[in-house]
Amino acid sequence: MSDVESKNTKNKLFSLRINTRPETDSSADIVLTQTPESLAVSPGDRVTINCKASSSVSNWMAWYQQKSGQTPKLLIYSASTRPSGIPDRFIGSGSGTDCTFTISQVEADDAGDYYCQQSWSSPLTVIQTSTKTSLL
Repeated sequence: MSDVESKNTKNKLFSLRINTRPETDSSADIVLTQTPESLAVSPGDRVTINCKASSSVSNWMAWYQQKSGQTPKLLIYSASTRPSGIPDRFIGSGSGTDCTFTISQVEADDAGDYYCQQSWSSPLTVIQTSTKTSLL
């Protein structure tokens, strides 16, 4: 799959792939797992990604988007707070061991890799292989 360059998205589909393999092998670390494994959506659809922690992270969960060749972009912190300039169609919710990231209306510009990351305990953990968003 390739990165999305086109803004012309009518009648095109997005494909989302979500890793289910934990990032870390240490039993002392908090392990994060994203689900489901894959999604196919059209522009304008609602997309939900779940991140489950092996133990409670309270609301210390963040979500990032990373596009090819760019640094990760913070979309959500403290489980549900959007930094300035992040559109309100990006929604975070949950606490404890279960957090959710939602894109209420997917756009072509949303193509990229999505990561959940906990900062409740050291070492900070992030899902190793992310949700991949691209056009089919």
